[in-house]
This record gives sequence, C-alpha cells and structure tokens, in this order.
Amino acid sequence: MEFYEVLEKRRTYRDLSDREVSDEILKRVISAAFKAPTNDHLRQLEFVVVRGRENIAKVVAPLAKNMAAFKELVAEVDESGDKDKMTMFADALPKQQKMLMESGLLIIPFFRQLSCPLLKPTEQSSLNYFASAWCALENMVLAATCEGLGTVFHIPVSDEAEQIKKIVNAPQGYEFLCLLTMGYPAENAFLPRQKVINTEERIHLNVW
Repeated sequence: MEFYEVLEKRRTYRDLSDREVSDEILKRVISAAFKAPTNDHLRQLEFVVVRGRENIAKVVAPLAKNMAAFKELVAEVDESGDKDKMTMFADALPKQQKMLMESGLLIIPFFRQLSCPLLKPTEQSSLNYFASAWCALENMVLAATCEGLGTVFHIPVSDEAEQIKKIVNAPQGYEFLCLLTMGYPAENAFLPRQKVINTEERIHLNVW
C-alpha cells in the first residue's frame, strides 16, 4: 500500500478471525517498531509473544475483575454526549478479553524505564521512554495494516500491569504499554464510525 492509504485503512478491529498470523509477518511487524524514533538511541524494546487461546487466557485473566468497574466509570465520566463515541464504547467494553483471544496472538511490548517511576513523572521529559515506546507501537500498527491485518489493544487499568508482569516473568526496570493483538478481521466485523476532522480548522498559525 501507499503510505497514506495505510493511514486511511488503519482501523481498530475488535472482531478477529481465528486465521493464524504467520511468524514471517509477525517478525516484519515487530521489526517496524525498531524503525521508530527513540529518545536514547538504544531502542531498548522487548516483546513477549503469546500464541494460543489457552495461553492468552492465563495472561489476560487479571482483566476480568476490573471490567464491571471500568464500564461504570466510563459511563459516569463521559460528558461529551457524542453518539459515535458511546456506540464505540458499547461495542468495545464487553469485548476486552474476547478480542485479545480471538486471533490466538497476543503481543506485549516492553520498554526500559530507567529514570523515575512511569506513573510518577517529575517533569514532562520523564515520559521520554514511554513516548518513544508509543512511537514504536504506532509503527507496528501501521505495518500490520499494510499486511492486511486488523489491530486492537487494551491499556492496563488498576493493578493489571503489575499482575501481568508477574505472569510473564518480566524483569525489573521494564514496563509495558498495552496488550496488543492483531489478526485477520472477522466477516462482518463491527467498525465504529470515524469522526471526520477538518484539518484546516485545527491549524493555528503563529498563535492559537
């Protein structure tokens, strides 16, 4: 695909088929992460790849107890009144575990966090490692799109991150961004309506 076509086709799929993603494609997608900009030039990224629904179920088990509370929280804090947004949430929230298991492929992207604790930054630059890792993840998402795959991720809430790090035996000093899965979209997969943005209205010349 042309680059801008990839951007246009990049969508979040929460309904994936059980068609297996080959090791060759997986390697290409993960390799794309190492092409992203990085704050320390070292690209200290590591990836835990989990295959098979039984193995994935063990890793995502900590999600179960938080889902009810998470649904309630989202309903309480949303004041936008945006129907497209709430339609997306109505589809997404019940699928948080199911969507990570359907493709039979789960990727956990880890990065070194060498300075202050991730959730207690002392200044904006304290998030440099975190920002670099998200750049790497975006490369992976776009590479997966180019391969004809759909992607979806779950960002950990509450104590999920600490529990999952123990389950996969992650070493000290590493954090992970999200639980990422990719696969071939299921037939009739639900796709939320994308918001149409007028770019010119969002550009402010010299001052806001």
